[in-house]
Amino acid sequence: MNLQQLRYVREAVRRGLNLTEAARALHTSQPGISKQIKELEDELGIQIFNRRGKRFIGLTEPGRRVAEIAVHVLAEIENLRRVGKEFADEEAGSFTIATTHTQARYALPQVVTAFRRRYPRVHLQLLQGNPTAIGRMVIAGEADVAIATEALDQFPELLALPSYQWHHCVVTPPEHPLLDSTRLRLEEVARHPLITYSPEFAGRSHIDQAFAAKGIEADIVLAAVDSDVIKSYVELGLGVGVIAAMAFDPERDRGLRAIDAGHLFGTNTTRIAVRRGAYLRGYVYDFIERFAPQLTRKAVDQAMAGAGETYEL
Repeated sequence: MNLQQLRYVREAVRRGLNLTEAARALHTSQPGISKQIKELEDELGIQIFNRRGKRFIGLTEPGRRVAEIAVHVLAEIENLRRVGKEFADEEAGSFTIATTHTQARYALPQVVTAFRRRYPRVHLQLLQGNPTAIGRMVIAGEADVAIATEALDQFPELLALPSYQWHHCVVTPPEHPLLDSTRLRLEEVARHPLITYSPEFAGRSHIDQAFAAKGIEADIVLAAVDSDVIKSYVELGLGVGVIAAMAFDPERDRGLRAIDAGHLFGTNTTRIAVRRGAYLRGYVYDFIERFAPQLTRKAVDQAMAGAGETYEL
């Protein structure tokens, strides 16, 4: 038994049992993966994967347990490497942040800039995706932290810590009739075509819930993952936009007007997530605290130690 065999099992599961994709990701050959997994099965005396011909079609019951252990063992090996790097050079290494477009565009620039000034020898990478995808990146070890509003607290493998709260605003062209309202009502908003986020992004669930609670059917004519795209189509007159308030800048967005909508769609919480049991480099703790000052190293360690407990703002 060797670590490479465990990597092959893990990658085969990650790639949906597609050995061609697994081989490409591991820079090896498909027959080589099949051979190594078969040798591991022979050594353990069990079948890890169900097969149809040469194709893997599923995990066996003992195979599920083997796959879980493989993920755990490889994660601990990575933790050992990180310990070595930490003490060899505390201010050099790599750091990967997985996040959504809204966070990358509006919440992170100042934090990332300050972090880069403090740690010029840390190679920083930003990966973007939807909240579910970026959560899985951290679980798989492809990213160190994930930052998003949706989904992260739904993964038991992740410690998702509340970082900050925000609300939505409604954006319109200048001289739009909604600007005459002294306190915007949901019924008024629903009279216009709406442009807002795709269902998995930026608090869209709260928008849908607000309309559903009042029995109002919103006419969402366009959904996007990018606040700038939403604002562009509002400027073109296609409808009224609902975006994160932090995505509106009066100086930059001079062709638009913003109306507070916190009382309509409620408060949203952005979370930063790490994999439970992961060894965090010192600069990762520093980044987390820069992003959310209340999340000190002590607070993160206490939350990590209390697996299953809920940390709230």
